[in-house]
Amino acid sequence: MFKFLAAAAVAAGALTASGDESGLAPDRPAAEFHFARLFYSDRRRYGFGGGFGGGSWRVDWPEAETHFRQGVSRLTRLDIGEQPRILSLSDDVIFDYPWLYAVEVGDWFLNEAETARLREYLLRGGFMMVDDFHGSAEWYGFTETLKQVFPDRPILDIPADDEVLHVLYDLDQRSQIYGIRPLMMGMTYEYDGVDPHWRGIYDDNGRLMLAINHNMDLGDAWEHADDPRYPEPLTALAYRFAVNYVIYALTH
Repeated sequence: MFKFLAAAAVAAGALTASGDESGLAPDRPAAEFHFARLFYSDRRRYGFGGGFGGGSWRVDWPEAETHFRQGVSRLTRLDIGEQPRILSLSDDVIFDYPWLYAVEVGDWFLNEAETARLREYLLRGGFMMVDDFHGSAEWYGFTETLKQVFPDRPILDIPADDEVLHVLYDLDQRSQIYGIRPLMMGMTYEYDGVDPHWRGIYDDNGRLMLAINHNMDLGDAWEHADDPRYPEPLTALAYRFAVNYVIYALTH
């Protein structure tokens, strides 16, 4: 299934948009690519119990998606669906979406069935990007859940020569992409998350399955792309990372 999607991406031929594009109900793709956000329960139990009205999963939604789509459309020839998708791990259609975004994962909570489904999704060729979590406490919360998904796979620093950093743009600049809230406080980090980290988990063939952006906030960089208070160079860098992640997900 993912091989078919990769071939479609390489061909650069636009697919005809069809179907329900509400984004709030699980549906099959209506375009070559959709921004797909993971809907999860968090440790404060807002997620599924609170519906779409609250929860860590929805931070920066939908503004980050809107600006993400505009940027990736401008920088690539991908046909991106007008509406993003919000998917839970219980949605069978998740396997039709090769790229998945999860935010504020320092608070996420997955039950046994969800951890098994995420493991299956990634091992079958899916790619997930996690973003906007900071400091040692949130790293602990993230990894405690991740250990249930992959108890036997290490989290590694993404090396400078990894293809994900060069599939389209050469991402040799490892500047911290910070959020607008610390910026307004004259800082570039949150909690004790001073140093940015680009980490990941790989499959047995060396394919990056999970891209971990720790002590960074690419979602804010997309969301505030038109905000004069936010540094344009960081937005540009966040877009280049987004493009590389998407192209990598569609072709690996």
